[in-house]
Amino acid sequence: MRLLPDQAAQGAAPLAAQPLVRVRQLAVDFRQGWQWRQAVGGVSFDIPRGGCVALVGESGSGKSVTARSLLGLHGAGARLRAEALELGGRDLRGLRERQWRSVRGREVGYILQDALVSLDPLRTVGQELAEAVRATGGPGGSATRARVLELLARARLDDATERLHAYPGQLSGGQRQRALIASALAGAPPLLIADEPTTALDASVQQQIIALFRALRDAGTALLLISHDLGVVARLADRVLVLRGGEVVESGPTDAVLRRPGHAYTRALLDAVPRLDGAARGTAAAEPPGPADAPLLRLQGIRKRFGTREVVRGVDLVLHPGRTLGLVGESGSGKTTLARIVAGLETPSAGEVSWGPLLQRAAAGRARPVQFVYQDPLSSFDPRHTVGTILAQALALRFGREPRARLQARVAEWLARVELPAALASRRPLTLSGGQRQRVAIARALAVEPRLVVMDEPVSALDVSVQQQVLRLIATLQRDTGAAFLFISHDLGVIRQVSHAVAVLQAGALREIGTADQVLTHPRDPYTRELLAAVARLPA
Repeated sequence: MRLLPDQAAQGAAPLAAQPLVRVRQLAVDFRQGWQWRQAVGGVSFDIPRGGCVALVGESGSGKSVTARSLLGLHGAGARLRAEALELGGRDLRGLRERQWRSVRGREVGYILQDALVSLDPLRTVGQELAEAVRATGGPGGSATRARVLELLARARLDDATERLHAYPGQLSGGQRQRALIASALAGAPPLLIADEPTTALDASVQQQIIALFRALRDAGTALLLISHDLGVVARLADRVLVLRGGEVVESGPTDAVLRRPGHAYTRALLDAVPRLDGAARGTAAAEPPGPADAPLLRLQGIRKRFGTREVVRGVDLVLHPGRTLGLVGESGSGKTTLARIVAGLETPSAGEVSWGPLLQRAAAGRARPVQFVYQDPLSSFDPRHTVGTILAQALALRFGREPRARLQARVAEWLARVELPAALASRRPLTLSGGQRQRVAIARALAVEPRLVVMDEPVSALDVSVQQQVLRLIATLQRDTGAAFLFISHDLGVIRQVSHAVAVLQAGALREIGTADQVLTHPRDPYTRELLAAVARLPA
């Protein structure tokens, strides 16, 4: 067995017995003006071949900075220090950019969080993967296509030959994620870094991605996992590091940390996870509507076609004031298309959308009685505008032109209502955290006093503690404003927490609808039971 030079001299263990990744006292600082700010301090861990270590913690805890340090992507203006930073026995400290390029892709594969942003929208999946194959020293010519198909098959993407010619925007979230994983596997790297690889994926697709990672581990690939989904961490990781403020507050075997957390911060993270066995919002949605509770909006026989493909098939739904209807189903089930029809952003191919009296009166006196909150608020904001300008534009739709002082007061009032400081009015969206951006998006939607708000995966990209804060905020604002919510989420624990009623879609058809308690605790439909069985749960 080959020994490293220093091991041979010291009679050390053979190379195969050494961890693939060895990190000791990693520290990363960023320059702020004339000072340095510590982003990561004193992080240490090992990852064996075929092993998985998970990094968990709130936004800004140092998870991604730690992972990117293994790729030399910690930033040109950053300062990195470590007692050891090794990959396969190679010292990564002090590598130059040219040397780092030989590590990326060949030695370390990086799976980013948002596949739609990470994949080039102007290139097909086949073109994207072909470039990854060539960049990592793979075969050229006609052999490239065979290698691309092999990678797609390994990533378990169905109909791989057909998908070669698809653009990212033509794929579902799960399909895009598999394509991104295939790209990361192009150089057959011994280490994969997966940064929130299951975010915004429904439970069944999430289960498939977990199975894929397990198969890669069984084949000897090491995995560094970053995730705010502690259920996924429980199913994949051998060890967990809990980071807060760039430092490790707790670490150990996954089962021990999640079952018997020793640190108050870890317990707080676990307490913030929405659970399927938690209390539902009640059975109000099942009660017969009274005179003051007439339907806000009714869908009857809604169908929607794109070309020859029917994505919504004869759906009937009723929304009531002050109540939340949760909408669930796999990727491609028609959830977002149906939501866009509710919001008036799409026209149904058949069927009828009927507004109740309350929504009709609101339309007569308000500019925007229905509002939409998107999954990624950053992409829906003008990056040139400040938060104050974004909110002021929404408020102008409701109140028209007002004196500057009055408008600024309204902006400050709405920032306060979503629990943000007034000073954020001068900031641009790019400088805000994910949770702050989502609060601004919610404030913008509610500032025009809508009667109905459609929310499409509004908390999927947030860590559990920020997610819990936003969910409490949504419930409070609904109570204060009386608005109805159509809430889409792949997270059934979130759906249980926020919804009065739940509707389940499959392939565009409505499979089941009822109170949150009935659908999520005593489902009648086999498909609903399959969705619930696929949920990655925390240990008891």
